Amino acid sequence: MRLIYSTGKVCEYHNPSSCLSLNPDLSDCLASERDYDRLRFCWEGWRDAVGRKLKDKYPRFVELSNQAVHQGVPNWADTGAYWRSWYETADFQEQLENLYNQLSPLYNTLHAYVRKKLREQYGQDKISANGPIPAHLLGNMWSQSWSNIYDLVEPYPGKTSIDVTSKMLSDGWTVDRMFRISDDFFKEMGLTEMPQNFWDNSMFVKPADREVVCHPSAWDFYNAHDVRIKMCSNVSMQDLVTIHHEMGHIEYYLQYKHQPVPFRRGGNPGFHEAVGDLLALSVSTPTHLQTIGLLDTVENDNESDINFLMSMALDKISFLPFGYLMDQWRWGVFNGSITPETYNQEWWKLRTRYQGIVPPVPRNNDKDFDPGCKYHVPANHPYMRYFVSYVLQFQFHKALCETSGHIGPLHKCDISAGTEAQKAAAGEKLA
Repeated sequence: MRLIYSTGKVCEYHNPSSCLSLNPDLSDCLASERDYDRLRFCWEGWRDAVGRKLKDKYPRFVELSNQAVHQGVPNWADTGAYWRSWYETADFQEQLENLYNQLSPLYNTLHAYVRKKLREQYGQDKISANGPIPAHLLGNMWSQSWSNIYDLVEPYPGKTSIDVTSKMLSDGWTVDRMFRISDDFFKEMGLTEMPQNFWDNSMFVKPADREVVCHPSAWDFYNAHDVRIKMCSNVSMQDLVTIHHEMGHIEYYLQYKHQPVPFRRGGNPGFHEAVGDLLALSVSTPTHLQTIGLLDTVENDNESDINFLMSMALDKISFLPFGYLMDQWRWGVFNGSITPETYNQEWWKLRTRYQGIVPPVPRNNDKDFDPGCKYHVPANHPYMRYFVSYVLQFQFHKALCETSGHIGPLHKCDISAGTEAQKAAAGEKLA
């Protein structure tokens, strides 16, 4: 299944010899294209190229996975029950539902605003006034982050852009510089410098000689010195933030590298993801971007604040329902309440219910397997950790900002600038 995902290609109708890979071709299409039909081609093409090939394989995988966890000690009812056990709380699902219900009004408000702006962009015949949004118009292959459509929904145009990609390109930034800047960020906080083998063995850019899974990931080889990142990086602000996130994982690995192997993991799966994102929260603030030379000036007014908060909402708030529903679907698959015959229709029921989106073209439930077009499904990586992390990271950020003595709105806090927060991030207060 991973091989199918990593080698998927979408070939042009008019030129079958010209084929597009997910990264960077199709991802760039969803991010920057503004033609409705071209976006639909890229969206549908990826699902035809990957999902349909995985449809007949996934049920057998589910069967084998459930057999494996059922034979363990303790013996779990199904894979979903095993995954939930990592959080060590009997009412985990109830807690998640409570969290989501608290956060959903904010998402619904964002959804309504974005829908209005997309209706202005694409027309009333394409976007309804009060219904779901076509999934291919939100700037991301899975509609999980809407950051790439910021230019369409910016509340106050004309203010200094907080997407510094163009500045990075004009200043000649390289992928290596992005990683070095991230390393400096952690060192300035009193955390561990990346070991030499990290630089020698990591994959920072997409290789020219082979197909790879480009989904960013951090790796701990459990020998106390070999840690790596695998990522197909491009020079962009989005990738700069992602690099800080993945290196946050590496920092976590290095902090517990001397522990016995059973203790080398986060407090729970969401904890690890939250630490990576926690550090990236400071990186995306205008103050920090100015510190590393990517913003000439920081505009300190209400309109600039609203623009910045909108950019954060398009990344963080837009993700919440997707992060919540991914494993809702898989838990149903693993326990048998969602059957192979209903895989795709149940997937879209959840996506419409929680995200308020619909596919731009009719789906064929006998052929399509749209969940398989998200890396974590064929790779079998649990996903609820990301939803949990999107709550924890702001709790961590608030605590570190208070520790650092920050005064003012939380969104203006850069924890890399406070010595007390540095000590806390290094483990003296969060051990």
